[in-house]
Amino acid sequence: MAGSGRSSARSRIKFSTDSGDDGALRGAKPNSKLRRDRSKDHSLIRILNVDLKIMLGIGVFSFSIIIFLIHNLVRPLNKLRRLGGFIFLKFQGEHKESLYWGTYRPHVYLGIRARTPQSLVAGLMWIGLKDGRYYMRHLCQDSDELSTYGWTQHNGRDFGHQVLVDQGLKLETSFLKSKNEGSGYGGDWAVRIDAQSEKTLIFTIYLICPANSWGPSMVRKFGLQLPDSSEDSSNILVFQISARIPFKTDIVFVSGTGVEDSRVKARVNSLTGTILTNQLQEKQSEFDAKFDQCFNIAGKLESESRIVGKVAIANMLGGIGYFYGQSKIAYAGKSKHKDHDNFIAYWPAELYTAVPSRPFFPRGFLWDEGFHQLLIWRWDISICLDIVGHWLDLMNIDGWIPREQILGSEALSKVPEEFVRQRPTNGNPPTLFLVISDLLHGIQKNKFTSSESNKIISFLERAFVRLDAWFQWFNTTQSGKEIGSYFWHGRDNSTTRELNPKTLSSGLDDYPRASHPSEEERHLDLRCWMLLTANCMHSITQLLKKEYISGKDYGLTAKLLSNFEMLNQMHLDPAYGAYFDFGNHTDKVRLSWKETIVENSYVKRELVREVLERPELRLIPHVGYVSLFPFMEKIIHLSLYMKRNTEHDPPYWRGPIWMNLNYRILSALYHYSKEDGPYKDRAKAIYEDLRSNLIRNVVQNYHQTGFLWEQYDQKKGKGKGARLFTGWTSLVLLVMAEAYC
Repeated sequence: MAGSGRSSARSRIKFSTDSGDDGALRGAKPNSKLRRDRSKDHSLIRILNVDLKIMLGIGVFSFSIIIFLIHNLVRPLNKLRRLGGFIFLKFQGEHKESLYWGTYRPHVYLGIRARTPQSLVAGLMWIGLKDGRYYMRHLCQDSDELSTYGWTQHNGRDFGHQVLVDQGLKLETSFLKSKNEGSGYGGDWAVRIDAQSEKTLIFTIYLICPANSWGPSMVRKFGLQLPDSSEDSSNILVFQISARIPFKTDIVFVSGTGVEDSRVKARVNSLTGTILTNQLQEKQSEFDAKFDQCFNIAGKLESESRIVGKVAIANMLGGIGYFYGQSKIAYAGKSKHKDHDNFIAYWPAELYTAVPSRPFFPRGFLWDEGFHQLLIWRWDISICLDIVGHWLDLMNIDGWIPREQILGSEALSKVPEEFVRQRPTNGNPPTLFLVISDLLHGIQKNKFTSSESNKIISFLERAFVRLDAWFQWFNTTQSGKEIGSYFWHGRDNSTTRELNPKTLSSGLDDYPRASHPSEEERHLDLRCWMLLTANCMHSITQLLKKEYISGKDYGLTAKLLSNFEMLNQMHLDPAYGAYFDFGNHTDKVRLSWKETIVENSYVKRELVREVLERPELRLIPHVGYVSLFPFMEKIIHLSLYMKRNTEHDPPYWRGPIWMNLNYRILSALYHYSKEDGPYKDRAKAIYEDLRSNLIRNVVQNYHQTGFLWEQYDQKKGKGKGARLFTGWTSLVLLVMAEAYC
């Protein structure tokens, strides 16, 4: 329609200048008295005609630019898209088929699907009792108040064992895959349900086939009411079991049954009864043996710690999900939208990824994923590379990756609408470089077999263009006004609801930054992330023997960012003896109660920010996690604290203990405790105390509450935030193993 509009405009202009009437006028002798006036009139017409053409040209050009920007925003990086087939070539064949089926629906208590967009999905529901009333259990959610649940063993491929305790009910679920003669693609799988309870149990197994519209709500609506017959258009099968306890049942899915000699009966028998029991016991023994081999903590820690270590890796692997859908991208240049439909759809994409928390965050988060992979590569390098490859495949033409992946209806159902849209101006800590750097270090230290090293090198060769594009995106779009400075984009400089405007893109949401966001800011943590990425890219080019390309000297960038004197000039406050952010700031801000008039003349009391003095460009004197980033990156040798950020925002990154950053601090302390110098002994003592306290606190909380937690109180050590947070809190296992990056 836009094209036809432009065509019509051009036609009208052409008609006004080349009509037959104009030709007749040119053939007639003009009146001399009217010549001057007519000349003026024609000059005016020509001027207007030229102006109209210029205006139209500018309009067409501007519209073309807008279309180009929108197209580029949502289009995959062309070079990278062509490489996509190469990146995932290694993940075809046996590897891809071996991971076809899995427990890839982390948001439900037990959910199985295949790694394909149009997959049959299966799940478990049961009737639970709470406050004397019956409720359906299906989605992982805190309101169900299960005493504990989660995977106690899971190998990420073909086996998992889970324990759920719901009031007086103890439910154990086991998952097993098998590839036998006659099996279809991906093989067969079985689920065993073992229930112990004082009362009769009613539970439901459902299967849903792909359709234009379906979801868990359909299961809840019809799960206990479907007749025993089926309609031709049905896409759901529900099998309800009511039984007295104790109770055990095996459910088997066999594939490829339409093929002759598919041996269905024999395959079902091989996945039920005693045979299944023996296979599950064998897988349990394999899991324990591999755990000891990978993390080597047997005999070094008490049994309570080893239990938590197994829970950590099992839930990390058991929380891996497969998602398919389109991200919603906010229009560039706008920070707020009242209309939640004001977005551009990203291209349809799939994502195979671990998740931070099954009940709270059952989807992919970019900055969490790098920490997840520090664990996963030590367990299964192929799964790790597969996941990293899926994330890199989400990159657009500019080298930007949406930081939160909310793909498909099931993922969308867990996210408030206002948080769904992603902003292409905002980054997120590039933690995937953490795991890549760790892999490079492993190759240098001969930690891998020859086959594993070749697999990593081959992956890096195919992923190099993407990694370079990602680095260049950060190095250009997030750079500051001074050489070697960077700042996180996306802070709200007009909010009156926050004591200190949040920096969601940094991952450290409410960590105190400059009170008045501006382009003058210098963010210390982003500078350190850029040092990590530059060092990593430099190491990759050396490993792959890449030729020097002008403007892409990663080593030079790394040298600049590791310059101790420049770091001190930009971020060191000698009076505090600490490193800080820089920006337009004042400490004289507070939240005060004010009455505001809203719709229908309704008066509402709310906390509003009040600025008591003019801000100035300065270092922001807040000692916290960001102050330690130069230490974490091993560059050096060694007021809003605990205040609310908004009326409804308790301290999040300004007080509690977070495992991901403490892991990195321990990594630095461990490094310096091995280096000769005046602080070697001091670093060792701090390291041993911090490591011991972290392990003891996490283990104690798990055995008291039944869960790993998102964060821990810095005074009492009590678990806080999301329960069953088996994302980066699972790094406690690497702390136990003293396996640092």
